[in-house]
Amino acid sequence: MLFDWAYVREILPDLARAAVVTIEATLLGFILAATLGLVLAILRITPRRNIALPATIFVEFIRSTPLLIQIFFLYFVFPKFGITLSAFTAGVLALGLHYSAYCSEVYRAGLENIPRGQWEASIALNLSAYHTFRDVIIPQAIPPVVPALGNYLVALFKETPLLAAISVLELMYTAKNMGSETFRYTEPITLVGLFFLAMSLVSAGLIRLIEHRLNRLGRR
Repeated sequence: MLFDWAYVREILPDLARAAVVTIEATLLGFILAATLGLVLAILRITPRRNIALPATIFVEFIRSTPLLIQIFFLYFVFPKFGITLSAFTAGVLALGLHYSAYCSEVYRAGLENIPRGQWEASIALNLSAYHTFRDVIIPQAIPPVVPALGNYLVALFKETPLLAAISVLELMYTAKNMGSETFRYTEPITLVGLFFLAMSLVSAGLIRLIEHRLNRLGRR
């Protein structure tokens, strides 16, 4: 039998639990990436070179090294310096750091697209840097870059199978273990592929919905 539905029903609960781990890693990693990416973008556009240069070096270093090496470094090398992380924590941190570099470039493009007059008006109104960013700049810079951030959310979601390299019990690692135990890879791998497809489509739909709502708010 090419596809055993009884076996599918048997493995589905375990795959569902692994799917929760995958979703948690994706969401936590993206929250970290989106937050740290914004901070890095703001640091990179500051006129103070001693602040902008280290942020630029960090972004370029992260973008220029493979995610898998970063995962290994956090999980296997950090303990040498007295920092021991669980496999899940190391994986989420690696995903967040890696994609924060890409998100920072998206944010930077949005921030640099703000007309110079907006900055000058904030200075004329004697607004602090914090209130300038919070109330004037960021509300204008974020909506146009939401589609690009959404693309990175989907990409990050599809990178979670790399966490299997440090034995995080996400979907791909669980499916591989099932296949090695039963020598039936068709069912678990097919289910994993369908899950990733479904979640990618759902994520893309949510991003389009958020973009639509932000555009409507911007026209008011």
